[in-house]
Amino acid sequence: MHSKKTYSLGSNYHVRNIWLVFKHHFLQAQDRRIPKSKKSGKGSRTPVWLSRELLKKMKWKKEVYSAWKKGLTTWEDDKNAIRVWRDETRKAKASLELNLARGVKVNKKGFFKYIGGKRQTRENVGPLLNEMGAMVTEDAEKAELLNAFFASVFAAQASPQESQTLEVTETVWMKEDFPLIEEDQVREQLSKLDICKSMGPGGMHAQVLRELAKVTAGPLSIIFERSWRTGEVPEDWRKANVTPVFKKGKKEDAGNYRPASLTSIPGKMMEQLIVGIISKHVEEKKAIRSSQHGFIKGKSCLTNLIAFYNGMVTGQEAAGNQDATTEKKKVKLAAARLANSEMPPRSCL
Repeated sequence: MHSKKTYSLGSNYHVRNIWLVFKHHFLQAQDRRIPKSKKSGKGSRTPVWLSRELLKKMKWKKEVYSAWKKGLTTWEDDKNAIRVWRDETRKAKASLELNLARGVKVNKKGFFKYIGGKRQTRENVGPLLNEMGAMVTEDAEKAELLNAFFASVFAAQASPQESQTLEVTETVWMKEDFPLIEEDQVREQLSKLDICKSMGPGGMHAQVLRELAKVTAGPLSIIFERSWRTGEVPEDWRKANVTPVFKKGKKEDAGNYRPASLTSIPGKMMEQLIVGIISKHVEEKKAIRSSQHGFIKGKSCLTNLIAFYNGMVTGQEAAGNQDATTEKKKVKLAAARLANSEMPPRSCL
């Protein structure tokens, strides 16, 4: 652990400068130490289900076929080799798909990569109609048209306030007993990163950040704390790779697409840390009542429904309704199922 004095930075260190230095060294180490595999064409890729045993049987099948062509074996032997190869291939494919389906919660990336590889065609955004009613076919023009629509959906916000002067900020930094964002918090966030997530526009892979949590937690905690104090956000955290996703209606209308944004992983970590700090403050001050179920961890619309139904049944039971006791048992059963992350039976809903 670093001492508190380590977190004190000079007045010439802006958040963007610290971030650029960290990003440069991280990407440099990532490129030097992590091997890269060359992408090959779809036809030349080895199927995932093709094991060594299947390769041996495929080689044996070819040898039997060559022997039959030369008259060294019978036609029945060749057919038998083809049948054995076909049966083993089907079993291997079925076993792979079953394992992918069972482990979809752990390995989502592998599951959807396999499903995507089965597609014969790739869905792209087709021609779009611009404001003048003309059809736009060029990729650059379509991107500009979709970008203009996505930007028009969001309401214009007021310009952010000017950051505090570095001298005042440095004084506040040193006066605090403990930083709001500590290294342990960042290390915990890094250890929980989903390695199946894409790395975003920053080029930092989630698996690399997770494996190097002990090393990167310190620099990132400095960057996060500095950004929290000054209100300065690095430019990379504001960038996103936006993919238009078709909803419904006419595909020529840009209004029928919604944006799916892929942002920087450290930027998303900063957001989660801030949300955690705000949520903890709200809980400690008891600003949210127990009746609030939306946007609360461990609660949902289903828990809200059970709580509401429990209140109704309790009122009927107090009024002397005999059936209310049975209904209350169902409510308790549903609540117990939810506590164990199970779906309540339909009779309880």
